[in-house]
Formats: sequence, structure tokens, C-alpha cells
Amino acid sequence: MRDLVRVIGSLRKRKQKHIGVIVDGPNILRKEISVDLLEIKRKLSAYGRIRYAKVILDKHAPSKLVEAVNNAGFEAIISQGKVEVEFTIESMDIIYDSEIDIITLVTRSAGFLPLIYKAKHFGKEVYVIGAEPGFSIALRNAADKVIMLHGQNNSGIK
Repeated sequence: MRDLVRVIGSLRKRKQKHIGVIVDGPNILRKEISVDLLEIKRKLSAYGRIRYAKVILDKHAPSKLVEAVNNAGFEAIISQGKVEVEFTIESMDIIYDSEIDIITLVTRSAGFLPLIYKAKHFGKEVYVIGAEPGFSIALRNAADKVIMLHGQNNSGIK
């Protein structure tokens, strides 16, 4: 009987989708865009439980930015090479994780379009979060859900 209760409990918990979030730091964490990482987490929590929350930064990222990323509950990953390569590697880890249902790419760059196709091939839902200027139309059209950021604490979902 205890086993049955435990199985039912785990099934209830699993109904909630698991989310992996990867943020393209240099592309999205810019003064002119004013992205609030906590707001991203709040918006995504409506769709499930965040299991991965990572921000990819370049090696020149100021320590204050790294601290702010960590304070928002994201893991700061400092890329010693190209940020795009590290972003792709971290995204592929999420795509191959069978426990993750939704991958969220926080970027404006169309260069990550192949990641969306690969994630969908593996049965993942793909959310894209971005902001103007320069938010790729191709990314928006390929995503299952688009969350448009309009500046700090003023986000919208499309």
C-alpha cells in the first residue's frame, strides 16, 4: 500500500513540466534592454518547474554581473572561448536530458535556430525569450511559445 501511495505521489509531481533555461548573456543582458532575470523565472514558473537555469557569459563579464546572475538564482557559466559554443553545449545537455520537457532559449540571435529544430526532433517544447531591437523573426516563428521582454519588469507573452 505504501508503494502505491509513493507511486501516485510521484505521478502527481511529474505532471508539472520540467524546464531548462539558457541565457545568452552578452546578447540579452545589455543596459539598453534591461532584462530582469527574476522576471524571466516568474514568467516561466507558470509553465512548470525550472530545473536548469544558466547564463552564459564571456570572459570579460564584470564580477558585479556574475554576482547579479547568481543572486537571481542562475548559474553563471564563464566561457573562455566563444559564448555561442558554450550556449550550444549547455543547450544540448538539456535537449538530451529525458527529464526536461521544455527548453527555453533566452536570446535574440537567429544563429541558434538549429538548436530549436534539434530540440523539437527530441520531443521538447521550445520557448524563446527575447527583446527588441534585433529579436530574430525566424526564432519567433520556430518556437512553440515566445515571451517578449519589453524592459525591466515589463514582460509580455505572445
